[in-house]
Amino acid sequence: MHRTARTASVVALGLASALVLTACGSSGGADVAADSKQTLTVWAMGAEGEKLGDVAKAYNKTHPNITIKVTPVGWDVAHQKLVAAAAAGTLPDVAQMGGSYMGEFADMGVLEPVDTKTFKQGDFFPAAWNQGVVDSTAYGVPWYVDTRVLYYRTDLAQKAGITKAPANWSEMQALATAYQKKAGTKWGLSIQPSGLDTVQNFYPFLYSAGGAIVDDSGKKAVFDSPATVKALKEYGSYFDKGIAKKSVQPGYDVIKDFGNDTVPMFFGGPWQTGLINDGQPQLKGKWAVAKIPADKTSVSMAGGSSLAISKDSEHKAAAKDFIAYLTDAKGQADWFKRSKDLPANTAAWKTGDLATDPSLKIYGEQMASAKTSPPLAKWTEITSKVDDAIGSVTQGKSSAEDAAKKAQSAIESLLG
Repeated sequence: MHRTARTASVVALGLASALVLTACGSSGGADVAADSKQTLTVWAMGAEGEKLGDVAKAYNKTHPNITIKVTPVGWDVAHQKLVAAAAAGTLPDVAQMGGSYMGEFADMGVLEPVDTKTFKQGDFFPAAWNQGVVDSTAYGVPWYVDTRVLYYRTDLAQKAGITKAPANWSEMQALATAYQKKAGTKWGLSIQPSGLDTVQNFYPFLYSAGGAIVDDSGKKAVFDSPATVKALKEYGSYFDKGIAKKSVQPGYDVIKDFGNDTVPMFFGGPWQTGLINDGQPQLKGKWAVAKIPADKTSVSMAGGSSLAISKDSEHKAAAKDFIAYLTDAKGQADWFKRSKDLPANTAAWKTGDLATDPSLKIYGEQMASAKTSPPLAKWTEITSKVDDAIGSVTQGKSSAEDAAKKAQSAIESLLG
C-alpha cells in the first residue's frame, strides 16, 4: 500500500469474513468485446485516484469506444468500500488493490485471475508480482512499487567524521551515535517505537537478518526464530541507548526534523524525496539515500499497488486492455512522470530519470531484493501482534526473546 497507509481494521476484516459466502456466490458476467462501445469503471486510491483521470482521457483518445470512469477513493475508506462492494456484487471493473488486500479479496472469490499470456511475470519486479499471487494464482497486475531506503544527512555525517553511507548494522549505529555526539543532533535515527504499523520500520531489520513472520508457505509462524530475536534486539538497542525517541506523536513529520538537524537519518519511501526538495530547499546537496544497511544481506520491504479485475465485470476484455496500457514500459514511464510512483515494470527503469538519477537507482537496486508480505486474509491482524512485540521491546517491558515467543503464539492462533 502507498505511503504506509493501512486501513484494514480487525472489525472490517471480520465483516469481510462474514460476507465471503455472499461474494463467492458470484459466477461472473458475460464479457463485452473490447472494441464495443462501453464504459469501464475504475476505483483508484489516494493520490493515484486524483491523477488517473488524466491518463484515462489520454487512453480514450486512442480508444474512443471506451469511456473510463475513474472514481477516486481515499485510503482511509478504501477497504470498507471494497468490502461492501464485494458483498453487494458491485465492485468496479478495475480496482486498485493495496498489497495487504490481495489475500483477503482473492479468498472472497471476487477477483478474476490474471491472464498470464498477456501479463508476463518476468516483466515485473519479483516482489511486485508476488504480492498479487494467492495459492499459486495471480489476481493482480503490479501497477507501482514502493520500498524503503535509508535517508541520511551527508553534511552532518561529514561533521561527525564519517564520509560514506553505512553498509551494515554496525556502521549504521556508529553513524547514528556520531550524529549525536559529534554533530550535535538530538537523535541519531528516527524509527517508530510502538503503535499501529510499527512493523513498517521493523521490516528492514527483520528481513536483513534473514527473519520472517511466517514461512514461505504462509501457513507456519516463524517469528520466534533466532534471526527475529536478533532483529528485535538490534531495533530495541536504539531506544535503550537513547539514539531513537521512545515516543512519537501520530502524524509526526520526520521531514521537518530532518531539515532542522534534529533527526539526521530515517527509513523512507520515494515520495519523501519530493517532500524534502519542496519543503526543505536549504538541504540541497546535504543529504542522500542509501540501500538498507545489512546484517546478512540488504533487504527491504516491498509495497505498492496492483490492478485487479472484478470477477463479475462484463468488461473484462476492455479492463485487460486498459491495465496493459497502464503497466507496459511506456505507460509506466508516463505514470512515473505524472505521479512519481516507482514503476513495477522493470523495463521502464531504462529510460529518463529512472535510468540516470542516482537516488532512483538506489530504489531500483533495493526493489530487486525487496521482500513482499504474504497475501494472507488475516495479515493485518498478524502484523498487529508484531507491532505489540516491537513496542514491548522498545519500551523496555519485555526481552526480545519473550516478545517474540508471545507474538509467535498469537500468530499461530490466527493461522490455525
